Amino acid sequence: MANEHWELYTLTHATMLIGMLPGEDAKRLAALMRQCTTPDTLRRYFREVQSQDVRPYLAEVRSPTLVLSPAAGGLGVVQSRFSQEVAAGIPGARLAAAGTGFAAPALPEELAAEFVLGRAVRRSAVDHRQRAVGPHGTAIILFADIVDSTALTERLGDGTFRAKAREFDAALRAVIRDNAGTPIEGKLLGDGVLAVFTSARQAIKAALACGAASAEASLPLHLGLHAGDVIREDNNVYGGAVNIASRISGLSAPGEVLVSETVRSLARTSAGVRFEDRGEQALKGVGEPVRVWAVQEGE
Repeated sequence: MANEHWELYTLTHATMLIGMLPGEDAKRLAALMRQCTTPDTLRRYFREVQSQDVRPYLAEVRSPTLVLSPAAGGLGVVQSRFSQEVAAGIPGARLAAAGTGFAAPALPEELAAEFVLGRAVRRSAVDHRQRAVGPHGTAIILFADIVDSTALTERLGDGTFRAKAREFDAALRAVIRDNAGTPIEGKLLGDGVLAVFTSARQAIKAALACGAASAEASLPLHLGLHAGDVIREDNNVYGGAVNIASRISGLSAPGEVLVSETVRSLARTSAGVRFEDRGEQALKGVGEPVRVWAVQEGE
């Protein structure tokens, strides 16, 4: 179509990009496309774009970052998934929904002011390891739980176990912070340690370090990772993604790190580890099976 009906192609392409919205936006975008490029140049551009993958470099970004995700419209679903991958890969990135209008994306004024003048500016002076996930957005979720804590409590006694668990809990939280994660204060070991990350690579590194610490403390852990949208309230996180991370953790052997397919996709080119396929697993309370992978150190 681009070769034979260039004007129709650009209007179709523009409409697909911004959705079937009222007004002249699609026509203006189509006219801009015809002014800026030719059919041959556009084909070569698409070939180059499809051959590039910047995900391995996202973890190196240190600037405060606001990632905008389209809320609706033409390719909104696909673009939203890309936005989530970018936000999950950049340390401290914030993910926010915006409109899809070509002429004027609907970014709320208070969000723009907060990012440019408020919280994001103040955070830039703080080590990125101390940044917390915003109220809503995508996160990599780590869930860790002591293997058979009930039996350990019976064997050691409640007081001894709790003292040992509190000491170990503090050590794990230090490991999590050292790897740019945010431990959730409302969770205590024995009920599960919960932490969130903005980078899948750092989350996997932290999980492996937690496994090593558990071996030294003779308190083996179940460890699971998943990525998805979370809601943060009162220094805690909620949502279906947290439940999935917990269920994946429960499938792991002592000291083993299991991750969902989502986490593997985000980290497969940057984490420096291998992934062993454990197949699709039915998780309690989750409607569809989830493909799970075991993390193996070394490429």
